[in-house]
Amino acid sequence: MQKITPFLWFDNQAEEAMNFYCSIFPNSKSGEVTHYESESLPAGNITEVTFELDGQQFMAMNGGPHFQFSPAISLFVNCETQAEVDELWEKLSHGGEKQQCGWVRDKFGVSWQIIPADLGRMLQDADKKKSQNVMQAMLQMQKIEIEVLQAAYER
Repeated sequence: MQKITPFLWFDNQAEEAMNFYCSIFPNSKSGEVTHYESESLPAGNITEVTFELDGQQFMAMNGGPHFQFSPAISLFVNCETQAEVDELWEKLSHGGEKQQCGWVRDKFGVSWQIIPADLGRMLQDADKKKSQNVMQAMLQMQKIEIEVLQAAYER
């Protein structure tokens, strides 16, 4: 078991979100679904789910509308290829919102960063001109395009 597990608070879509995320990421699976019954909640109400996304464990609960997701915390996805960036970008943004610099807000309000692995290497290059060119190119994008970054890096 991993030591730290992200815990997501949904209004009432925890199971729907779990199924959506598990359908997108390889090596993912649904886990336990806990039903809570009380006089104040309808019988069979789902309150907590567990799942894995590409081996990373998550927990989620239906806690009601009291709290909303914010981009102040996001899920960073390190992508190896442009095809992976493209696929995750499209799937996670379906019903949500495409944003700047590789960010997507999904239909549940969760923020994701869909980022190619090469971006970090280029931004951290010892040649400051190269890293600045890459940063300027990235700031013009919504979905990150590796070829455009590479061209900026090689200028």
